[in-house]
Order: sequence, then structure tokens, then C-alpha cells
Amino acid sequence: MNIVLFAMLGIFIFMMFRRNKKTKEQQATLQSRFEPGVEVMTSFGLFGRIVSMDDAENKVVLELSPGNLATVHRQSVTKIVEPVEAEAPAVPDDASSLTSESSLTSDEAGTPAVSAETPDETLKRLSDEGKKDI
Repeated sequence: MNIVLFAMLGIFIFMMFRRNKKTKEQQATLQSRFEPGVEVMTSFGLFGRIVSMDDAENKVVLELSPGNLATVHRQSVTKIVEPVEAEAPAVPDDASSLTSESSLTSDEAGTPAVSAETPDETLKRLSDEGKKDI
């Protein structure tokens, strides 16, 4: 029974050292990709572009916005931000999808159009609907 416990403890320690080794390798690979002009994120959530690096003092100067610089420790930069490809939005920008089908009309192109309801009429209609529920 004692042999099984020692074996489990040995496996646990081995896995712990292996995980630490992988983490250090990933961090070294990440820091080797640091160079001026790369978009990065810090461990405390600041996004910026690397302006300069000081390897002797482990400092990185980030440009957070044009003319706004911040100096952080090199290890606090934890992620390189890859540019995201813009996709077509799945949800329309206007509130036309939130209106009921009865208030929509269709034009010749087949696209729905919202009926001409003024903001005051909308507020009155919505407040009247709330009173009906009581």
C-alpha cells in the first residue's frame, strides 16, 4: 500500500515539474517574439504597441494611445494581440428586428422597413402595453 502512495506522489511531482517547464518554454517563446511595433496585452489588461525594450533592466515601453506611453516590466506583457478579421455582423445595427411583424412593411426589394412611428407614439404605445398587464 505504501508503494502505491509513493508512486502516486512521484507521478504528481513529475507532472508538476513538467507543467512548470512547459509554461517557462511558452513564456520564452512569447518573449522572443517581442519587438517594436508588435501589439500586446499586459497581465493587468492594458493594450498597447511596443515602442522600445530594455533587456538589461527588463523594461518595455508601450504606446497605449498616440502620445501616451507606459513603462512596464517585461514579464507583465503576457499576450501578443493578433489582428482579428472583421466579419459581417449577425445582428442588425438598428432596432428593426425588435419590432413586431405587424409594424413592418415590405418594399419592392423585399427588405423589411419600419413603419413611420414617431418616438412619442412609441413611448405612448409601450406605456399603454405596460398598463394592460396590470
